[in-house]
Amino acid sequence: MMKFFQRLGRSLMLPVAVLPVAAILSGIGYWILTATGNDANLAGVFFQTAGGALLDNLPLLFAIGVSLGMATKPDGTSALAGLVSWLVVTTLLDPENVALFQGIEPDAVNLAFSNLENVFVGILCGLIGAWSYDRFKETELPDALAFFSGRRSVAIVSAGLSLVLALALFFIWPLVFSGLVAFGEFILTLGPVGVGLYGFLNRLLIPLGLHHALNSVFWFDVAGINDLGNFLDGTGTYGVTGQYMTGFFPIMMFGLPGAALAMYVTARTSRRKVAAGVLFSSAVAAFFVGVTEPLEFAFMFLAPGLYVVHALFTGISMAISAALPVRMGFGFSGGFIDLVLGWVNPMAQNPGAIPLMGIFWFVVYFLAFRAIILRFDLKTPGRDDSVDGGADGEESSASGGRHAATATAFLAALGGAGNITDLENCATRLRMELVDVSKVDETALKRAGAAGTMKPGGRSVQVIYGTSVQFVKDAMERIMSGAAEPVSADELPADGAEARGATAVRASSLVRLRRPVEGAVVPLEQVPDATFAQRIMGPGVAIEPEDGLVLAPAEGTVAHVFPTGHAVALRLEDGVEVLIHVGLDTVQMQGAGFETLVEAGQHVVAGSPLLRADLTAIRAAGHSTITPVIVMNDSGARVELL
Repeated sequence: MMKFFQRLGRSLMLPVAVLPVAAILSGIGYWILTATGNDANLAGVFFQTAGGALLDNLPLLFAIGVSLGMATKPDGTSALAGLVSWLVVTTLLDPENVALFQGIEPDAVNLAFSNLENVFVGILCGLIGAWSYDRFKETELPDALAFFSGRRSVAIVSAGLSLVLALALFFIWPLVFSGLVAFGEFILTLGPVGVGLYGFLNRLLIPLGLHHALNSVFWFDVAGINDLGNFLDGTGTYGVTGQYMTGFFPIMMFGLPGAALAMYVTARTSRRKVAAGVLFSSAVAAFFVGVTEPLEFAFMFLAPGLYVVHALFTGISMAISAALPVRMGFGFSGGFIDLVLGWVNPMAQNPGAIPLMGIFWFVVYFLAFRAIILRFDLKTPGRDDSVDGGADGEESSASGGRHAATATAFLAALGGAGNITDLENCATRLRMELVDVSKVDETALKRAGAAGTMKPGGRSVQVIYGTSVQFVKDAMERIMSGAAEPVSADELPADGAEARGATAVRASSLVRLRRPVEGAVVPLEQVPDATFAQRIMGPGVAIEPEDGLVLAPAEGTVAHVFPTGHAVALRLEDGVEVLIHVGLDTVQMQGAGFETLVEAGQHVVAGSPLLRADLTAIRAAGHSTITPVIVMNDSGARVELL
């Protein structure tokens, strides 16, 4: 389930990336209209309309983004299916159509259907589109219906499933909405505690789009409170009006930017520039305009536990503001612009306390988010292994670059894409199942950069390459799927070792290293894996570990940390490249039993902890714990452990 939500979170990054510019455009327009006091100001209307075009259609963007992100190897068909699902559901449940179905006047339709177009429904429609694409993109129909076979059937199936979703929402949605409104009215009786509970639920319900139900109770005249309207009119009760808005200011202006800073400093070094692009612009939007969705959606699905912490902090801020008392309201949201404009409002009470509270929350968010992210290794922006670009800015694109050229040459040497039925990689090698093993050209593989080829038996083939094997495998998959064009093999480096990213051979053949793990040293020839025993990857030694803590054998830089955590590569100060591989075939454990303690690009000294392995779990999984320590770029080296 956690993997599902992390994958969902990654798929949401596509529409989330649009939000910062939409928030800034809307904020500029709102500021111009408010500052001039002219609702028809041309510049203000221009900017506000441009931003509103995106913000008002946010659920639709999520429907398309989720259908693209959740589908396996998607194309535009999955996006079309998500759009079809959204149009079917929202059109069927439009208040006018609901009135027709129920045989009543449109004014009598339950208010819930006027609040149906929300992000939650958009995500549901996106999931329908993605599922329809994955299951029916290769469906073959009888000849009479052949036109609708394959991808043409996807949107049809999506529309059919959306009828079922619309029918379910027709009965369920009014109950959910009415229940939230009733609960909101109960909160009114709890004083500052109720204000805090409202703030907590307000944030917690945002992923479902149900926060509007609570807001309508407190901000508008559903239950006689009308907090927002009374503040703007200045006709409310001093010391009371604004209590259901005040606590948002410190969180939106200061707390969430503190969270953004924490996510930035904990991002992997190679991904910080990418993370900064989303986090910085989103923090600016939160501070100035009070639009927080770009930041919140950036981590709410990637790290749902962290989002609960954010909701809890918001509730505490709301309760403290109500109890002090501090009162402030807004016309748009809890950002800097509304704070300045509302400062002289007759309903404002002790507004100077808000920046002080904000500084406190900035520190709290930064420290708490940083500690939680690191403690639980949460995959916030810039920490997601599946989108990590590598330690040294290596290319992840299959167009141009040496990895794409190597992938093209490997595919040709393996008998073509059609000869490969399964493709995976471990720390240093490609693992494949082939239709016909006899088509493998080992000489061509060697020329393309392979260090060696293994044929364990049956249809299995392994191509030993090096620590950059992940990028070659990804490039091969993109070419095989048609997502990228093959690249001319002429672009390969002349020397196969250079293709693997090796550095120059050292002048001295002796490499002295600190023992990375405690245990008995074993000659490499005795390792029960031919790739290591035959020195295909390079010379070295092996250790039968007594302890699962792996330490740096010398000072250097972490060149690569494998996503499954079972191996780490270092580039030492003198240029030597060392691979420490814990156990044999432990890549099959998919990270279970391993904890990485460093990240790519990090500088380490001898004795720095690199990773921790659960030796008992490795043995229980049926794998050997023997740990080869290999010199990757000097075939004539002798390794001596101190």
